[in-house]
Amino acid sequence: MSEKITFTLNGVLTTVDVEPDMMLLDVIREVLNLTGTKHGCDNSTCGTCTVVADGKAIKSCNTPVSKVAGATLFTIEGLAKGMELHPIQKALSESGAVQCGFCTPGIIMELYALLESNPNATQQELENALNKHLCRCTGYEPIRDGALMAQKLVQERNQ
Repeated sequence: MSEKITFTLNGVLTTVDVEPDMMLLDVIREVLNLTGTKHGCDNSTCGTCTVVADGKAIKSCNTPVSKVAGATLFTIEGLAKGMELHPIQKALSESGAVQCGFCTPGIIMELYALLESNPNATQQELENALNKHLCRCTGYEPIRDGALMAQKLVQERNQ
């Protein structure tokens, strides 16, 4: 039986009428037609479905939409301001971390959650965040470089 579930998505109060046990990923992609959040593994392993809920990175593939009722959510579509990319998006693009692009939205959202709450994250904290994501293309070095560049840009923005 469907129910109305309300949350703030990318700054907009949003209500969906869905089954409460429907996965958040499916609501984002199929109901709200935001396809930047990717569908990868269905078991919370690859990280492509990562979104930010109340400041924390979560895997939307195994989060029932009912768990985010009343929450503030961000997807990759909510970061850029018009044509101006968020500093994390800029950094990953400039570092060569974006190759096929499939894993990139999840990685960006993971870094967003970390750097918005802790712009002075340690190298180990950055590594721990990145270790939650699988990438088949880059060999991870450009992603690590992009994370360090993103951290620097976020710190500069906050000054």
